Amino acid sequence: MTAVSLARPPPAALATPLDAHAVHAAHAGFLWATLQRLGGHPSDLDDLYQEVLLVVHRRREDYDPASPLRPWLFGICLRVVAAWRRRAHRRYETLTDTAPEQAARTPSPEDEAERTRARAVLHAVLDSLDLERRAIFVMYELDELPCEEIAAIVGVPVGTVHSRLFAARKDFQRAAARWQARHPRVTLP
Repeated sequence: MTAVSLARPPPAALATPLDAHAVHAAHAGFLWATLQRLGGHPSDLDDLYQEVLLVVHRRREDYDPASPLRPWLFGICLRVVAAWRRRAHRRYETLTDTAPEQAARTPSPEDEAERTRARAVLHAVLDSLDLERRAIFVMYELDELPCEEIAAIVGVPVGTVHSRLFAARKDFQRAAARWQARHPRVTLP
């Protein structure tokens, strides 16, 4: 009769080492959306995404395969965007969604200007929020994800998501009021 070991196998035996290529293939959409939710500027998203994959590659030995991958990836995205926001060399070019030949089918310049202004106001207000609260706020209010899914992504209990969402809503309202006070002639969208 052979003895059966009930001891937990070492983490290395649970899965192969994390591979940045595999993370890219399986989680590209999640990483991209997370970087956007955290406030990554559209012109910098490619660089931020690359930085996240570099961190995944460098820190692959730190990942515990017994724990969920998405919260670990979310934490990396959070730290990468936080470091990016601290840098002073942000680029401010504006990317367009349409090619010049498609301009004839786009809305009027006035409508486009109004949409661009509204987007700029929203980003200015969101940029003033704490990164974690901002991410939860954007996931719930803009992406319309349920709290249970947000909790799985962020790696916190659902109750924590509810409390951070409540705080983020208050922060958003305060930031919008501050913005409105600084720009009294412009109405919020």
